[in-house]
Amino acid sequence: MEKLYHINLDDSHGAKYAILPGDPGRVEKIAANLDNPHFLAQNREYTTWLGELEGERVLVMSTGMGGPSTAIGVEELYMTGVRNFIRIGTCGGMHLDVKGGDLVIATGAIRMEGTSKEYVPVEFPAVANLELTNALVDAAKKKHYAFHTGVVQCKDSFYGQHSPDRMPSGVELMQKWDAWIKANCLASEMESATLYIVSQVLGARAACILNTIWNQERARKGLDDPHSHDTSKAIEVAVEAIRILIKSETSNAG
Repeated sequence: MEKLYHINLDDSHGAKYAILPGDPGRVEKIAANLDNPHFLAQNREYTTWLGELEGERVLVMSTGMGGPSTAIGVEELYMTGVRNFIRIGTCGGMHLDVKGGDLVIATGAIRMEGTSKEYVPVEFPAVANLELTNALVDAAKKKHYAFHTGVVQCKDSFYGQHSPDRMPSGVELMQKWDAWIKANCLASEMESATLYIVSQVLGARAACILNTIWNQERARKGLDDPHSHDTSKAIEVAVEAIRILIKSETSNAG
């Protein structure tokens, strides 16, 4: 096949698994945790490296920020043969139990973004694949890292969240934020709902692990609010989860 227009990849990579950070700057760092990592392609927000785990090829490709670029990346990776997607990202905590440095494994996402609505109506839930999610949970337990599982909010506007009072839609934004808090939403980020819906429509599997940077709700209440920009734990867990999946699927095939 010809190389696809946006991600600049064809199907010659031979990978069924992909790790998807948003930031192109994290790709090489993540790929360093694989065997035989090497640069593969770069175009727009999509930087791709290829490596191996347990004899299986694994891609690491950035998706940029937000739903539209995530959807394009997942669609085109699927065309090249990828069937399993694990997003590594960052989030802001919402639930008071979620502290900076904690990991959040998103079992589902509030579809407050716009991209997924152009795939299926908003009543359809954005949920993670169970096998991939269980692998992330098992990996986090194996590493003894603090983590939470549950629903996250997926939005399109970073500043709509952080400065709702200056937005013409501010009243609606604040009312919805309050609703998510009361419903025990764990954290806020910008890609998971799109990843889950697009993967669902394609028939692929997807899951998401996030590093919590801070928690503005803890700060508002005067609680301890540690900050952490280090994604190393999330990377370790995602890589270990893929290792678990490969071993399990190899064993089942045998």
